[in-house]
Amino acid sequence: MSSRILVTRSIPESASRLLESVGDVRLCSQSRAMTPAELHEAVHGAEAVVTMLHDRIDGEVLDAAGPSLRVVANVAVGYDNVDVPALDRRGVLLTNTPGVLTDATADLTFGLLLMVTRRLAEGERLIRSGTPWAWNFSFMLGSGLQGKKLGIVGMGQIGRAVARRARAFGMDVVYTARNRVESEVERELDASFLPLSRLLRDSDVVSLHCPLTESTRHLIDGAALSGMKSSAVLLNTSRGAVVDERALARALRDGTIGGAGLDVFENEPAVEPELLELDNVVMVPHLGSATAETRTAMAELAARNVVGVLDGSGPVSPVNG
Repeated sequence: MSSRILVTRSIPESASRLLESVGDVRLCSQSRAMTPAELHEAVHGAEAVVTMLHDRIDGEVLDAAGPSLRVVANVAVGYDNVDVPALDRRGVLLTNTPGVLTDATADLTFGLLLMVTRRLAEGERLIRSGTPWAWNFSFMLGSGLQGKKLGIVGMGQIGRAVARRARAFGMDVVYTARNRVESEVERELDASFLPLSRLLRDSDVVSLHCPLTESTRHLIDGAALSGMKSSAVLLNTSRGAVVDERALARALRDGTIGGAGLDVFENEPAVEPELLELDNVVMVPHLGSATAETRTAMAELAARNVVGVLDGSGPVSPVNG
């Protein structure tokens, strides 16, 4: 009998073909996240599930799947949507998709930074509104990046890629992380390690690239924001809940910090209403990996993980097991 594979959202055809080589694929083609009830029904009897970052995979889902489930292939680097201990207790493998979205997310981070510091979104809105304008020396002045200090929170693959781009823009780089990176990496990036409080105090730009865990949930809260420069810019392309959105809205409104660029939100697709009223924040709808090349590579890597588990050759990028 063919292995049963559930895919919770539409994926590129090349990834579907890989999955079809090892099993019977059920592709859920809706454009929204499945409800818990839909997911519980669809997952029953599956040996493999290809999940997206908004699918909550917990003990109830695993119970609904039953003992046949062997692998959950998450199409994301982060896996805060998955109860890993629950998988471990049932002997189910978890895989993710590291590496393939590094450059796309780093590019998007710098896109947000330029939008905030050069006020590009404001300017675009001005043009579209038909508001009269005329060039002069003080019109819509932003700030440059050369000589400014970028503080990176989380020096994994994406954080390092952002650091490389920052050096090309003439920025100085500091970072904080759970573990200090190797000295050769610090030399390559010309990056200095700082504790978080000092990084927040000294940086002109703070860019978040840490995973969402219990220790990083609301890592950037009111107290952290009050420790930043009043001119500083906060960027978040990691996970929305790393930032307390209400505290951020207050900080932006009151001038505690200068601006923010957000690709992720705590309760996606909902956004803190106060943020929508502010001109000094740029927001885009979780586009960090949104290039055709990157999304295809992510889906194909997830599919190769499933193939490796089902054919016995082993997963490409396992998280547990």
